[in-house]
Amino acid sequence: MKKIMVINGPNLNLLGKRKVETYGEKNLDEINQKILEKAAELNLIVEFRQHNSEGDIINSIHEAGMNFDGILINPGAYTHYSIAIRDALEAVKVPAVEVHISNIYNREDFRRVSVTAPMTKGQISGFGEYGYILGLQGLKYILSS
Repeated sequence: MKKIMVINGPNLNLLGKRKVETYGEKNLDEINQKILEKAAELNLIVEFRQHNSEGDIINSIHEAGMNFDGILINPGAYTHYSIAIRDALEAVKVPAVEVHISNIYNREDFRRVSVTAPMTKGQISGFGEYGYILGLQGLKYILSS
């Protein structure tokens, strides 16, 4: 079975409490449970990481590059300016899919730029928690091709 690391960035531990009009009412544990259910259907193994610090996200990307078959990542606010996370995604040789709960292209100007997306196979934005499921399905497709 293929292994996927799901990496969530800063403030995503506050889902369900923070800006529910933008990010929804489900907390990260509830979203992770849905991902686990879909992963079982797809015959994938998933492990979860959530970090508020950039260095910890980079360490998880490095770990995924050595021990996993794919990465599903929501870099949070780091999406818009972390060249270090971008470089980590570029350095590992496993496919990644970027996910955003909100539509980053329908928000403030600074959120409309993703420096990390060019290092991924694709980006899913604006489908709420379901974006994680779409991203997981996309990784399954990529890994099966």
